Amino acid sequence: MTKEIENRQDLVQLVDRFYDRVVHDDLLAPHFKDLDFAEHKPRMVAFWAFVLLGEAGYATNVFDKHRHLSIGKPHFDRWLALFTETVQAYFTGEKADAAVNRAKLLAWTFSEKMKTLKPEN
Repeated sequence: MTKEIENRQDLVQLVDRFYDRVVHDDLLAPHFKDLDFAEHKPRMVAFWAFVLLGEAGYATNVFDKHRHLSIGKPHFDRWLALFTETVQAYFTGEKADAAVNRAKLLAWTFSEKMKTLKPEN
């Protein structure tokens, strides 16, 4: 059953469900194995609360936090697919659509910026 994204608790559920998929994904899991999820998930909730709910408080440069990783277009494509599938499995409506659209923009932007830092494998 899907519902509208209405509040921060909905975003906690989205982030939790999304990362539950990421850590079991053959392509993405190796890049998340050393991540402190207790620290990371609240930051991601804050990011999506900023983007979707207009909450203040998120000021981190998302790209700078990821530029050190050895990731490329296949990783961003898979990240986007998992994120989109997770959103669509649990949520519907304007904010769900906005989340998917923002994720598409993030995946494309990251993929393009990472090309300038490291050659594709």
